[in-house]
Amino acid sequence: MRFQIQFSSGKSVYLQLVDQVKTAIASGALRPGEALPSIRPLAEELRVNRNTVAKAYGELEAQDVIETIAGKGCFVRSGSSPLRKDARLRRLVPAVDEAAVAAHHLQISRAEFLDLAADRFDRLTVGRERALQE
Repeated sequence: MRFQIQFSSGKSVYLQLVDQVKTAIASGALRPGEALPSIRPLAEELRVNRNTVAKAYGELEAQDVIETIAGKGCFVRSGSSPLRKDARLRRLVPAVDEAAVAAHHLQISRAEFLDLAADRFDRLTVGRERALQE
């Protein structure tokens, strides 16, 4: 997996890493059980402090996206979330709220917003299926 950091984006580096790992998992580019890059080499490659990468990995672990195995590294958790469906949906609410507010301010209709969301979801599904076939 290749990470790309935009230092001028206004979004903190650790959150960019968190988002990229989640996107890679959702698209199938990272699979359950697959190892993430070690903290030190990734920090050197990205030219960021090791604590930044460690913070991103800590956040991913807190969200049950990855698991750390002492002496071995960080690995993508299996697709079955330990959280109940209602808890998973609650975690999604802030992101959906943010997208809905942005759509409202951009004068995007409800139907256009829902079509866009469905299209993006479908693209992730197709990408995951392709990755699993490789």
